[in-house]
Amino acid sequence: MMKIGSAVEALAALAQETRLSIFRLLVQAGQQGIAAGVLGEKLGIPPATLSFHLKTLAHAGLVKSRTEGRFVIYSADFSAMDKLIAYLTEHCCAGDASRCAPVKKC
Repeated sequence: MMKIGSAVEALAALAQETRLSIFRLLVQAGQQGIAAGVLGEKLGIPPATLSFHLKTLAHAGLVKSRTEGRFVIYSADFSAMDKLIAYLTEHCCAGDASRCAPVKKC
């Protein structure tokens, strides 16, 4: 179960346009992740700025990194994302969180 401090830190990390864009792209990429250079190119973010934002997301526990040869691959930490969503919806809809699920739009 996520504690309030961790939830606040994760939400604070996502409460910035560039970091939210990075995180959404990493979620779209799935478990395989994206190389830092490719991530920067796709979002038009200079390396130093990207590094700053990735560090913030990693410190909040929302992204993971691994090295593959010369490349650093970043991916969303889906377990942490699930915990954050569970924390936010824990007491939703009078305790029936299934009623709070997003409506899928066609």
